[in-house]
Amino acid sequence: MKKAFAVVIAVFVLIFGVAIAIQAQQPTPPDVVILKGNPMGGVKYNHAAHVKKVNDKCDTCHHASKPEKPMASQYQKCQDCHTKTAVKPMVTYTKLAFHDAMFKKGTCPDCHIKEAAAGKAAPIKCVDCHKKENV
Repeated sequence: MKKAFAVVIAVFVLIFGVAIAIQAQQPTPPDVVILKGNPMGGVKYNHAAHVKKVNDKCDTCHHASKPEKPMASQYQKCQDCHTKTAVKPMVTYTKLAFHDAMFKKGTCPDCHIKEAAAGKAAPIKCVDCHKKENV
């Protein structure tokens, strides 16, 4: 009886150890992200806070990999595909990947404008996000 119990415990410990090792190998998204390349300055934001705000729904901001330009990794930078000038097969260059020219629609303003209208603190001016020190 004691031997069987010891075997069960040993198997449990082994499985738990393997699970922890596998989880440790999984890449984790960064807590803070700096989007560089804009002449007005880079955009530094707290990725972890944004993830929490959208309840871990990554597709709120990130679209699925496209067959014409598949992702190279799970946490690939947007600017690996969306470059300053759209290069085939991409049709959306960096700025338009985040917002239109007047910050009226797009990935960022869709949420920021809604939050600001609800009286919450959300940056809606260019200089609120784009900072020269974030190059």
